Amino acid sequence: MGLSEIPICPERGEKVRSHKISLSIALLFSVFFCFIERGARGAELRPKLEKGQIEVAIAAVGTLYLPILAAQDAGYFGKYGISVSLNQVSASTSVQGLISGKIDIYQGGATAISGNLGGADIIYAAAAVDRSTLVLFGQRGLTSFEGLRGKSVATTSPGAFGEIALRRSAKEHNLEVGKDIKLLYHRGTPEAFATFLAGHADGLIITPPQSDIARSKGFPVIIDYYERGLKIIGPGTAVTREFFQKNPGTLRTFLMAYLDGVKRCFEDRPFVDKVNAKYAKISDPQVLEENYQTGLRVWNKNMTVDPDAIRIVLEGSANLQAKDADPKRFYDNSIIEALNREYASKLFPGEVK
Repeated sequence: MGLSEIPICPERGEKVRSHKISLSIALLFSVFFCFIERGARGAELRPKLEKGQIEVAIAAVGTLYLPILAAQDAGYFGKYGISVSLNQVSASTSVQGLISGKIDIYQGGATAISGNLGGADIIYAAAAVDRSTLVLFGQRGLTSFEGLRGKSVATTSPGAFGEIALRRSAKEHNLEVGKDIKLLYHRGTPEAFATFLAGHADGLIITPPQSDIARSKGFPVIIDYYERGLKIIGPGTAVTREFFQKNPGTLRTFLMAYLDGVKRCFEDRPFVDKVNAKYAKISDPQVLEENYQTGLRVWNKNMTVDPDAIRIVLEGSANLQAKDADPKRFYDNSIIEALNREYASKLFPGEVK
């Protein structure tokens, strides 16, 4: 019997048609309420922008900064209606910029803590990274920390990660920075690396991508601080407390776009390599691979500030006021904790609450 020969019962056909209509109506209502819910959630997550355009300084380019660079190149800030002017600025200059108001957000390291200790009310609103990727290298033949006695080490700005980590290690080896080891300061990691490559420094303490290049060139590793488990905040999202209080919507929006950049970094390797090559001027596939693997280890999905990552900076600071300072003085987690519940938990289900 062919399909055209099958008898159709009018009553049964009517029920089927009625059932299909009911399903269609139910589906339409489901879609309708879904859009209503999404719209409400979007309105909640996208607060009023107190500032539509902000100045953001980053201390460097490379692995640790790929999420913010990815967010910029992917247009995530613009998606939320915010215009971000992103520029690489030295750590000390960035802190001065925050104080003067010329810079709204400093995406960088421990220099923000130094600024706070110096009297500027600068705090962290989030911690993009708090596991150290610093590596201490020696010139060929120099393989121990004790071998740095009487020698020089190239690093970045005063008060930045390199100095803090080196002071901590020196103390562990009964040495003193400034007395037994001379620090050579530079604007950033490329400049410090250049000094080391030219043979004008006996040691070098830097982060990727230059640390990966140094490894590839065969320079001996004296200390790998990630393997040591050193937890230190940076880059973190540093702002003045005044900016935090007057621009909560703008800061919240910035962090949402940043989180989108984090997600893109975890999920789109080709795009991330392209961004890394563009900003860090890297073309070596091996270095790009090493950079990316380092990023996977340290990019935070939960960007809540851990007071222990600040405490270690205070303990290693040469500032006498740091000894008795309370880590809680240097951060405010209220905005990022709210975003974790409302947004990051949906971007990274099961990983962020």
